[in-house]
Amino acid sequence: PNFVTAAVFVELAQILHASLDFRKTMPLQIHLEFSGGAELLFNKVKKHDVQLPDQAQPWTLRNLISWIRDNLLQERPELFTVGESVRPGILVLVNNTDWELLGELDYEVADGDSIVFISTLHGG
Repeated sequence: PNFVTAAVFVELAQILHASLDFRKTMPLQIHLEFSGGAELLFNKVKKHDVQLPDQAQPWTLRNLISWIRDNLLQERPELFTVGESVRPGILVLVNNTDWELLGELDYEVADGDSIVFISTLHGG
């Protein structure tokens, strides 16, 4: 008869589960840059090479902006974020492409991405 012993079944189930574990993402290494005055909110540091931690869901620009606010921003979060997005007047480029062409907040961040935030807001 064709049957699988319980031990073989458990082993196969573990292998399948491990190979299909899409809920866990790998840490991502990305490059962030802030300019046009936005760098002033980040202790005057324009360029940041960061490693984003593992998380259950894929990294999107939505949760990246929250992570930046909580981990890199040094002062005046209201000048960088509004809700879960950046303030109007801050341009966002992903690999030199306007984020509006990529799905904005829903864009899934990939390993090696270069993301630039350019403030067009100037005092006077």
